[in-house]
Amino acid sequence: MASKKYTILLGLFALISSCVSAQDQSGSGSDWRDSSVIPPSRMAQHNEFLNNQYNFPAKPRNQWELGVKVGAFTIGGDVPSVFPTPGFGIHVRKALGYVFSLRAEYIYGIGKGLNWKARTSGFNNSWIGNGYPTSPGQQIFDNYKTTVQDLSLQGIFTMNNIRFHKGKTNFVLYGIAGIGATVYNAKVNTLNGSTPYDFSGIVGNVYKDRHQTRQDLKNILDNSYETAGENDGNARAKLFGNTLRFSKTFGAGMAFKLSKRVNLAIEDRFTLVNDDLLDGQRWQNVGQANSGRVLTPSNDAYNFLSVGLNFNLGGKSVEPLWWINPLDYAYSEINSPKHMKLPKPVLDDADGDGVTDQFDNEPNTPAGAPVDSHGVARDTDGDGVPDFRDKELITPTICQPVDADGVGKCPCPDSSCFEGYMMKKNACDIGDLPSVSFSSRTFKLSKDAEAVLASVADRLRQNPNCHIVVTSYTCEPSKSAQQLSWDRVNTVISYLVEKQGISQDRFVFKYGETGGDCNTVDLRSAETGDEGPNTVPAPHPNLRRR
Repeated sequence: MASKKYTILLGLFALISSCVSAQDQSGSGSDWRDSSVIPPSRMAQHNEFLNNQYNFPAKPRNQWELGVKVGAFTIGGDVPSVFPTPGFGIHVRKALGYVFSLRAEYIYGIGKGLNWKARTSGFNNSWIGNGYPTSPGQQIFDNYKTTVQDLSLQGIFTMNNIRFHKGKTNFVLYGIAGIGATVYNAKVNTLNGSTPYDFSGIVGNVYKDRHQTRQDLKNILDNSYETAGENDGNARAKLFGNTLRFSKTFGAGMAFKLSKRVNLAIEDRFTLVNDDLLDGQRWQNVGQANSGRVLTPSNDAYNFLSVGLNFNLGGKSVEPLWWINPLDYAYSEINSPKHMKLPKPVLDDADGDGVTDQFDNEPNTPAGAPVDSHGVARDTDGDGVPDFRDKELITPTICQPVDADGVGKCPCPDSSCFEGYMMKKNACDIGDLPSVSFSSRTFKLSKDAEAVLASVADRLRQNPNCHIVVTSYTCEPSKSAQQLSWDRVNTVISYLVEKQGISQDRFVFKYGETGGDCNTVDLRSAETGDEGPNTVPAPHPNLRRR
């Protein structure tokens, strides 16, 4: 019988696990900031946690579980049980923590038994009271039908919801241990109507024929179970005329989540009762009384293998805690902090120039020396003497090389050349500058265009007296064309100022001109009369493109 029972159990497990394994295994989804699921008794801890005054979040209020189940109920006693016989149960369950929960359960079961071994002596009172033995050497076959009601309080221990490598599981295993009370009523089928049975035509005690023996017995017995089994009368506690006994329950189960509100459970419960009369029979069937064996009672027990549906009940509550991984919050916070107080990063800057060491190409610049974006001391006029030591900050190229103080040498043989020297010193001799090309309808600089502008910047640094006119063109009198022309000039000037460090006031901003290539921006040195602003507001800012 046991083999059949566990074969059914394994089959159900394989079927359900194949369906559930495809479900989502992501995080449990409980928001730790939701104060509506925190009971008033733990609200103080919750507020301290939110204010970073306490390290641990408060435990949320979790839902109750209501479960119903049906299954096979069997009694293990002196008389072999008949499998399967029905049972059903109902329970309520509440989690006290993520591992431990309490469950109150009621079970109603019907157990039946029929012995294929014949008894020829040691008849109990149920048979004797109905006239057995009716003849010397008469054989009988023990049988019973017992109704059992069980009310118990159980501790449930969840085994696999605390997980280190997954946010949650849709399948939980749990163990059961509890105490309770059992009320039972055992009946025996001893009469065929009102007369004793005649079992003389049935061959018992042959193991290989046990199935045939039971089938022959079922053809004779009328299933009336009209006689009370042995129950010691009033010597045992009674409830509503039935025997009342203390019981201890052990078991294990598995549950499969079907949704956030419903799960399917398979469970096997084994209950020990300090009683030998659950099957209505006190003694084991030891054969003849003169066998020389000592008759001793052994306590009976019953088993309930069930399949059931469990429902999560509750409004402002999270799902029952045995479905939640308590490590989920900690791991999600480590991966994407929303609550942790993270210290402001401190990056080393040994020379204090404002450029951190990992990006500083000159990590020992003297204090106070102006540097560029790479931490290198600035040399505005490119004479080889950094600005912090240069006593002539802008030395014309014609006056270089310079001395150790950055002062150039421009000798004049006499005063007659002074005026011409000054004119030459202030003249712009930058020469022709390259143009910058853009792709159609865009104003983004290509890598080639950036290289062109970098060379222009080098020439501008070598000619500090030069001003540059930056001009773009339009081929159509539309607002979008004017805005595109403005964007291109703005892009070129911005690159030279922000990326190459050229002063903004050295440029003349011109856009929307005609007579030139619409996809080209021209650069040339400013001549007499080339005056204009170095920045111009966008003509149509609503048409500016990303």
